[in-house]
Amino acid sequence: MAMTDVLSAEDIKKAVGAFAAVDSFNHKKFFELAGLKKKSHEEVKKVFQILDKDQSGFIEEDELKFVLKGFTPDGRDLSDKETKAFLAAGDKDGDGKIGIDEFATLVAES
Repeated sequence: MAMTDVLSAEDIKKAVGAFAAVDSFNHKKFFELAGLKKKSHEEVKKVFQILDKDQSGFIEEDELKFVLKGFTPDGRDLSDKETKAFLAAGDKDGDGKIGIDEFATLVAES
């Protein structure tokens, strides 16, 4: 499944482009611009599954670093600072990774 099966290519491009500068990433604004905030719980789960590259059921810190590339191949890597901030925002139970429910909560909070 491709990200464009869930989100529009135009919205993805707009969202990724808005955070082209290093240390500018804001997950709340990104989810809004990408159109993810308006999606159903099932669609949010599909996006999570795409981002969960190793299919572990969690998005770990090393997967978060490449989250923009999960939306589009020409997305940049997140900086270590951005990755840690994103993980801190999403990791509600403190286990060092983001599960599907945590991801859905993170998107809903945006």
